[in-house]
Amino acid sequence: MKPNTRSLILNLLLAKEGESLSARDAISSCALFGIRENSVRVTLVRLASTGLIEAAGRGAYRLGPKATGLAAEVVTWRTAEQQVCAWNDDWIVVSVGALGRSDRVALRARDRALDMLGLRELERGLFVRPNNLFGGVTVVRERLYKLGLEQDAAVFVAHELDTLREQRARALWDGKQLSRNYDDMRARLEGWLAHARELEPDVAARESFLLGNEAIRQLVFDPLLPAPLVDTDARRAFAETVRKFDRAGHVIWQQFRQTTISSSSVAAITY
Repeated sequence: MKPNTRSLILNLLLAKEGESLSARDAISSCALFGIRENSVRVTLVRLASTGLIEAAGRGAYRLGPKATGLAAEVVTWRTAEQQVCAWNDDWIVVSVGALGRSDRVALRARDRALDMLGLRELERGLFVRPNNLFGGVTVVRERLYKLGLEQDAAVFVAHELDTLREQRARALWDGKQLSRNYDDMRARLEGWLAHARELEPDVAARESFLLGNEAIRQLVFDPLLPAPLVDTDARRAFAETVRKFDRAGHVIWQQFRQTTISSSSVAAITY
C-alpha cells in the first residue's frame, strides 16, 4: 500500500523523536513507496506553511508547534502499560453536548482527542472510559485539552452508575475482539521478524515501516482497558513485541540509509 505523502513525512518525523529530518532523507525514504521527489518537496513546503513542521537548519525539518502536542501523545505508546492502574469501577466522563459542531477543525480535534484517550459515547454528548489511568481525571483532562478538546468541555469522575448504564458502559468496547487483535498483530510482527534477514534492505525498510506503523497506531489508539474488560496479559505481550519490532526497525532503517548514502556517493563519482 502506497502511503499518503503528508502522513509518511509526519510519521518519519515522529520516529525521529525530536531530531531533525533532512530533505534528502525524506526524499529517499519516500522513494521507497514510489513517491516522487517533487511531491515530497511540495509537501514539505505545505506542512511548514501550516506549522506542522518547521525548518531546523538548511535543508532540514522538525515537528512544528502545531504538532508537538500530538507528538507527545503518540510517543506514549512505548510506556502504555505503565500508564494503567487498578480500576475501582468508577468512570471518567466527558460532556460535550453543550459544545458547537459547526467548526469542522475543532470537531476533528475533539473527536481525535476522545478517541486517543479511549473514550466512547454512552449517551448523546456524554463520553466515558474506565478510570484506570495513573493520575486519574486530572491527567486525563490535561491530555485531552492538549490534544485539542475545547476547554469548555466538562471532564469529571462518575461513581456508581445505575445498573442499566453500567451494563451499557461496559459493552461500549468489544474486549474479545481487542484481545484477538493483540494476538493477531503480535503473531504478524514475530513472523515478519523471523524472516527479515532474508529481505533486501529496501524491501525490509519499506515493509518494516508499514507494518510497524500499523502496530504502533493500534497501540496509540488502544483504550487501555482494565481486566476483566480485556485480556491485559495479551496486551502486555503485544506491547512488548511492538517495542522489539521498533528496535529492529530502527536498525533496518539505519542500514538502508547507509546503503543509500553509499549508492549516492558512487553515483556522484561516476557521473
